Amino acid sequence: MAKPNIVSAAEWKDARAALLVEEKRLTHELDALAAKRRRLPMVELENKYKFAGPRGSMTLLDLFDGRDQLIQYQFMDRGPDKFCPGCTGFTNNIATNALPYLRRMGVSWCNVSNMPLAQIEAYKAKQGWTIPFVSSHGTTFTADTGANDLFLLSVFLRDGNKIYRTYSTTRRGVDRLLFTSNFLDLTPWGRQEEWEDSPEGWPRQKRQSVES
Repeated sequence: MAKPNIVSAAEWKDARAALLVEEKRLTHELDALAAKRRRLPMVELENKYKFAGPRGSMTLLDLFDGRDQLIQYQFMDRGPDKFCPGCTGFTNNIATNALPYLRRMGVSWCNVSNMPLAQIEAYKAKQGWTIPFVSSHGTTFTADTGANDLFLLSVFLRDGNKIYRTYSTTRRGVDRLLFTSNFLDLTPWGRQEEWEDSPEGWPRQKRQSVES
């Protein structure tokens, strides 16, 4: 199997320093992009939806759990006893031990799916998930947010009882948030996906890729 070139310590130090310049440039660009994201306008969303949760019916306002900000992930509905591997992988990447920090920062998290609640609860138990996860089955929530039959990450802000949507992303915009993807990007062989720009002979694995 092919491997990176072996060089002297001095050559490695120079190569690493050159890449660091590019990394810092990109970091500053991402900071600037985040600043633009904070300046996006927002759109009001009615609090008309009735989600099914393990403790009964919930409104969109209830999903905030008393906080001012909400991050919501739309988990795809693939039908009875069928589950999206990408959504499953994303949910497995949610650091549940970090959610208390988000809450202290005024941010709640909730997964939503058009799957019936019984299907969600059974899958949660199988996967060992403890994150908030409710059903939008029978509502127009996924259509109204543009998720439809896809996965989608949305951010909401509330002002009293008024709810506003401030941000959404899908595909690679969601993929870039994954713990595993970010750390694999630091390794010599990367994610080992077919779309990656890797040297000839690098290992590749057949796996589902997320479109850009």
